[in-house]
Amino acid sequence: MLLMNIFPIILLVTALFWRQKSCQIFYLLSWLRWYNTAWLKFWHRTCNLFLTAISLLQKMDPTNSMNHRYRLQLLGMFILWSALACGFPTTTVGEGRTLIPPEDVVDFFPRPTEGPYAEFDFLPVLRQPDEPVPTPTPDPERMLPPYRTTSETYFVQANDTLGTIASRFGVSIQAIAQENGIADINLLSVGQQLMIPPPDPVAPAPDFKLIPDSELVNGPYNARVDLAAFILNHQGYLANYSQEVEGETLNGIEVVQRVARNYSINPRLLLAVLEYQSGWLTQPQSSIQEFNYPVGIRDDWREGLYFQLAWTANSLNRAFYLWRVNGLGYYTSADGRLIPASPRINAGTAALHYLFALLQDEATWRSTVSPNGFIQTYQNLYGHPFDWTVEPLIPPDLAQPDLQLPFENGVRWIFTGGPHGGWDGGSAWAAVDFAPPKEEFGCIQNDAWVVAMADGLVVRSDNGAVVQDLDGDGHEETGWVIFYLHIETRDRIPLGTYLSAGDRIGHPSCEGGVSTGTHVHIARRYNGEWIAVNSNLPFIMDGWTAVDTGELYGGYLQKGDQVIEPCQCKDEENKIERP
Repeated sequence: MLLMNIFPIILLVTALFWRQKSCQIFYLLSWLRWYNTAWLKFWHRTCNLFLTAISLLQKMDPTNSMNHRYRLQLLGMFILWSALACGFPTTTVGEGRTLIPPEDVVDFFPRPTEGPYAEFDFLPVLRQPDEPVPTPTPDPERMLPPYRTTSETYFVQANDTLGTIASRFGVSIQAIAQENGIADINLLSVGQQLMIPPPDPVAPAPDFKLIPDSELVNGPYNARVDLAAFILNHQGYLANYSQEVEGETLNGIEVVQRVARNYSINPRLLLAVLEYQSGWLTQPQSSIQEFNYPVGIRDDWREGLYFQLAWTANSLNRAFYLWRVNGLGYYTSADGRLIPASPRINAGTAALHYLFALLQDEATWRSTVSPNGFIQTYQNLYGHPFDWTVEPLIPPDLAQPDLQLPFENGVRWIFTGGPHGGWDGGSAWAAVDFAPPKEEFGCIQNDAWVVAMADGLVVRSDNGAVVQDLDGDGHEETGWVIFYLHIETRDRIPLGTYLSAGDRIGHPSCEGGVSTGTHVHIARRYNGEWIAVNSNLPFIMDGWTAVDTGELYGGYLQKGDQVIEPCQCKDEENKIERP
């Protein structure tokens, strides 16, 4: 035990001279299995934090006159920290409650193999190293919505181009121009009537499955991945990237994490798309050719990594959840070709087909979704995608836990929004909105309290969001979680607090996401998947069931014979209170 505590301190001393290289020794030890990997993970982060502090001191003292003294003081501080670390295995949350992190979640480090990619040691062993990787079995055939077979009338809107109209309807620019006698395809006027001919579909999409559904969502295995270490180890342009997002400067790791958490999209999938499109994960700055639009969606208002990944995540979500309800039957490629979808793929594969069709012409798209395309980039980073399968992602016998309405007894709130996206417009219609009693509309500070809908641990509390884990393992990627959005910074419950149903979380506001008035937005997820209101798992709160009628923000709440419809108003018939 004495050696285990002294050895990392010796490594920290070497950090005075070797800098980042000394921190990598912790990874070497983890690969050789000389020490407990959870302990090594703590010391690796300690080492990096130490070096960050050194770098800050150098910026403050460019003459280096006091550098050695400060370094020794910092070293002493970290030695003291290591002594206190003996009490780290458990964390007290709430009054007298203790959360013990699952050993299989804490104990993670990538280790090298003889293969072409890094293996993740928590994955189950499904075959021997010399066994060939099996081809995924196509899904049973499903009924898909048909594509249009007749002409349709369309009136040109502001900001339309013939290219965007053609892409929307799955036809070519030339087909629209020919149908309407348009000589100059760059000249349109708002209100102009166009006849859109029916699409001429090309060959169907392949039924080769790219990824399992559990690799699309930010699901259980991601709770075990140290994303920051993975990005830093590849030493590409992303590792040194930074961008201002919503008034704060985020590094590349933080950008990926924020998008993945908000949209509940697998961060490793986002990295694979980014790598395939621009090489940002593994290539140095000198090799990067695209700095502003690394995913490839070239809109001025989507410039920068955050907006590129947000668009990517939203597009993946849109196709994934549409496929779940048989709402996606074809893709439209960037050159206006309508590609009928294969009815024998899964939702995760359909989402990637849809995404790359938005970015590429048909010929390039077919190469990308082939066994020699995008999936090779994925396998080089993580191994075979179906080794990461979690099935079923949503167990057939799953039931929603008991939930209460998210406000205190005796206070009448307004039901302001029926079913809509859990985050942005692409995700499942998993959310409903409530607004507190108020005299004025708009983003007005309000002292009403949002309260916990069930017992559970707060695993995220920032940027207007609170995420409550209901299964007690401390991870939002696993099991049931409740997502509360627009929670004001003032009085917001801190991370790590264990809440009982009815405990106060914070005040409703406009913080986080996009909001035009003070309210709370609530949604459910299970194993990273947004649970739609109209799914086989009804959204029930204190006996009130949210009902989806197919109208965005529409629907109603029902309890027996009582019905409450949503309204951006103060009418009594739109108010609700706890029994």
